[in-house]
Amino acid sequence: MNREKYIGATAIIIAAILWGFDGVVLTPRLYDLNVGFVVFMLHIVPFVIMNLFLFNQYKYLKKFSRKDILLFLAIAFFGGALGTLAIVKALFLVHFQHLSVVVLLQKLQPVFAITLAAVFLKEKIGKRFYYWAIIAVIASYFLTFGWHLPHITTDANLIQAAIWAIVAAFSFGSATVLGKKALSKYPYYTTNFYRFGFTSILMLIFVLLTNRLGEFSNVTSTHWLLFVIIAITTGSGAIFLFYFGLNKVKAIVSTICELFFPISAVMFDYLINHNSLSAIQIFSGIIMVMAIVQISYKRKKAR
Repeated sequence: MNREKYIGATAIIIAAILWGFDGVVLTPRLYDLNVGFVVFMLHIVPFVIMNLFLFNQYKYLKKFSRKDILLFLAIAFFGGALGTLAIVKALFLVHFQHLSVVVLLQKLQPVFAITLAAVFLKEKIGKRFYYWAIIAVIASYFLTFGWHLPHITTDANLIQAAIWAIVAAFSFGSATVLGKKALSKYPYYTTNFYRFGFTSILMLIFVLLTNRLGEFSNVTSTHWLLFVIIAITTGSGAIFLFYFGLNKVKAIVSTICELFFPISAVMFDYLINHNSLSAIQIFSGIIMVMAIVQISYKRKKAR
């Protein structure tokens, strides 16, 4: 049993580190391509790879009810299309500056997820949630801007990036709530398969409507390499690793292991991009992550 727990914890840690690496090293290096096209490629490439191993998942198409299809479309819209569009847009806006800030702001996701679960799934939330949620939001402000008030002109890109990062957190939080419904009926690998599949369809429509399909002519060999690396690692590999580990460890262990996501993001941003956070940003980031851990752990413990 202990061996299984170690394997599970290791899987979650590897997934978290991969997500941190992607946020500050891989995806930002696609900045010279159109955002919508990038999001389309980030889903269609891993979906094609998934078909090699999960082709039998198409059997569910005959079993899906109209509600199932609408549910998977909603998951794809929030967790795939809108969420990824928002975070990629945020990463591109800062152009290798403040990348770890943008990645850390995604940690606000549980605040939105729990709030939406209370509204739509009627889950009960304690008074302490509001306390920690307020702390997380205040800390996120100081993480982004430090002691200084944001200037509309000089900090325009950072302000926009922070807003897009929060939109991404809201979108991923929404997908978490919707995904909980899907997971009550279908295995996680089926849910992920159709999440990527439906998102690929939605983003193909988006790319066609915005007349960006011609962006293929701008894709270099380096871009293709990045797309494949992301697809194998953070696009699908990390997701499967995360859920694999989640089935083997307790909630508190998972929560601690997930801390490797923000920690690795800050470290990679410093080691590879030579960016560092100020003292107040580091302190605010620690406080925000601690608040999110409290929120996440208490929710999982209450289940």
